[in-house]
Amino acid sequence: MRTFSAARNHHRGRGELREKRVLPAGGRRSATTMAEPFMPIHAGDPAPDVRLKDQHGRSVDLADLRGRKNVVLMFFPFAFTSVCTGELQAVQGELPSLQSEHTQVLAVSCDSMHALRAFSDAERLDFPLLSDFWPHGTVSRAYGVFAEDKGCALRGTFVIDRQGVVRWTVVNGLPDARDLHEYAKALAAL
Repeated sequence: MRTFSAARNHHRGRGELREKRVLPAGGRRSATTMAEPFMPIHAGDPAPDVRLKDQHGRSVDLADLRGRKNVVLMFFPFAFTSVCTGELQAVQGELPSLQSEHTQVLAVSCDSMHALRAFSDAERLDFPLLSDFWPHGTVSRAYGVFAEDKGCALRGTFVIDRQGVVRWTVVNGLPDARDLHEYAKALAAL
C-alpha cells in the first residue's frame, strides 16, 4: 500500500502535515472509485486516472495520453464566473506556448457538460473542458481539490509527465487566480 501524508501548496512550499490516507492495493487512486476525499496530490505522486466527458460529449481519458503527452490538468470552480473566465481566457491566449504535439491542456470543473459547452462557445475556448458533474466532484476529490462546503473544485493545477507522474502542482483558494507563467516554467523543466 502507498501512503500520502502531507497537504501542501507545493508552489509556495507552505502547508501542514495532516492525517495519513492509505491507498487501496495496487497503489493507484482511481477517480472513478473514490469513496472519500484525499489531500492534494504532490509532485512525485502518480496522477489519479481521469475519465470524463468534455464539453462536446467526447470521453477524455488521461490513460490514453500516457506515454504520448505531458498534461496540464487545471481545476476551476465554476464556468461563467469572473476569475474563472479570466484564467481560462488567459490560457486560451497562451495556448500556443502551453499546448503542443507533446502537451495537452485539460480544464476540469463540476459544471455540467452542457454548461461547459455554452461557456466554451461564449469564450471561444479551444481546449477540452471536462465535466466532473456526476458523480459530483469525483475527480476533484481524487486530486484533493474538492471544496465540500462549496460543492466545487478549488483552483488546482497539476503538470503531469508522459509517464503519468505529477511533476508540479499548485492549489489556490476560490478567489485566487493562478500565475499561468508558472505552468510554462514547469513544462519547460520536463
